[in-house]
Amino acid sequence: MTQALHVGVHAGVADLAIGLRSGQFSAEELARALLNRISASPLNAFLDLRPEVTLAQARLADARIARGEARALEGVPIAHKDVLVTRDWISTAGSRMLTDYRSPFDATVVDRLSQAGMVGLGKLNCDEFAMGSTNENSAFGAVRNPWDLNAVPGGSSGGSAAAVAAGLTPAATGTDTGGSIRQPAAFCGITGIKPTYGRASRYGLIAYASSLDQAGPMARSAKDCALLLSAMCGFDPMDATSLDLAQEDYSAGLDQPFAPNAVSPSRPLAGLRIGLPDEFFGAGVAGEVSAAVRTALDTLEALGARCVRVQLPNTELAIPAYYVIAPAEASSNLSRFDGVRYGHRTANPSDLRDLYRRSRAEGFGAEVKRRILVGAYVLSHGYYDAYYLRAQKVRRLVANDFDRAFEQCDLIAGPVAPTVAWNLGAHQSDPLADYLADIFTLPASLAGLPGLSMPVGFGRGDGSGSDSSSASGSKSDPSPRPVGMQLIGPALREARLLRVAHQFQQVTDWHLRRPPEPRSVTTG
Repeated sequence: MTQALHVGVHAGVADLAIGLRSGQFSAEELARALLNRISASPLNAFLDLRPEVTLAQARLADARIARGEARALEGVPIAHKDVLVTRDWISTAGSRMLTDYRSPFDATVVDRLSQAGMVGLGKLNCDEFAMGSTNENSAFGAVRNPWDLNAVPGGSSGGSAAAVAAGLTPAATGTDTGGSIRQPAAFCGITGIKPTYGRASRYGLIAYASSLDQAGPMARSAKDCALLLSAMCGFDPMDATSLDLAQEDYSAGLDQPFAPNAVSPSRPLAGLRIGLPDEFFGAGVAGEVSAAVRTALDTLEALGARCVRVQLPNTELAIPAYYVIAPAEASSNLSRFDGVRYGHRTANPSDLRDLYRRSRAEGFGAEVKRRILVGAYVLSHGYYDAYYLRAQKVRRLVANDFDRAFEQCDLIAGPVAPTVAWNLGAHQSDPLADYLADIFTLPASLAGLPGLSMPVGFGRGDGSGSDSSSASGSKSDPSPRPVGMQLIGPALREARLLRVAHQFQQVTDWHLRRPPEPRSVTTG
């Protein structure tokens, strides 16, 4: 491996695009090097690789570059979360129900990134049907966190986050229903953004909760995410919830000061008001997480921002509201998997009822079954008003909280999760512990607002997901695990979030930190 290629393997999207155009290495060389890393990785981040497909796409990219016809992201590799359907790779949604399923078309998000010139590496592991916060619910085994192989990577986009953090791919797609881009990005020390609901097409996204699901990019930096988001967003007539808005270049204003008349280059965020919700900094947040976020806020203030207190009084109600609404929609969406049209079909059913019952029992995992049962219950006659309708009213209250808060600030900041990543299996007997870990990401999802996670430090935790601020530092302590800070903006203000994160990353290096190479991983 040449020195230039070795550097390229560990580079981000923006730098790779430059390296490919300048001929420092070819798209085929880069793809081969990453496929070698993936094959040797112990993380279980990938579910399907088709080297012949990847290398064919890379050769086409090299030919376009040679002809001077390179598109915006020509030759840059990307991998896709397995809830986005693809023609060239299987699309399982992490479930036995869809083992070996091949879609006849690409999801719009996948197609748009391909049209921008990106080279597909394969499909990434995820919680089954995107239901989970740890990536332990995949039918094909848990994904491991590259910073500590004993830790979860977060979910449901854990395969995406782990692969980017470990240098197996410079970029990945994720989906966020209740925090499934932001939380794994935080746990793995990368940057990820959930755009406003409707910004990115849901066509070809295997549905979990249709009023909440939203695709978004995951990469090293805000700059890389801006390039990816620019390519993947835009109106799609195939998606009834797609916003009819022109495509936006999110990378164009990254280096511009927040206030048009700013006079100090060292204070590019002068005029920015950052709201700090009291509810995001309470007793339930681990001391090391709170300290890392507070230090990051100090940095943003040094760049000219001003922090103000705001209130989001219905934050705690977001958890029960979400875990009524999302399972209700899931129970409806997953009813299509009945063993008749496509998906897993049980052997030798005695009758139609037996076909339905055994196909679904064999195809779905425990967490999916749990949510289907909850959803069917809250939608049933006699309980709809008491649970589902009331949860929708709470959803409106949560959105109203944000409306009031944004009258006092330009964006909201706080922890992504109350703790750093916990150990694999730590919450296995208590699924509610996973649900509670979503408390800071759920409100923005319920309100349909954009949210971004960026790395701001490290903590050691105690492996259980509890407050570990008194960790002893002994040899038995877990390895350092990343801490993420969340930025939430008003609807359609993704560019604002990306600009603030980019300015932060210009003066810090948390997004440049790399986990140690596992002993079984080689660089080709």
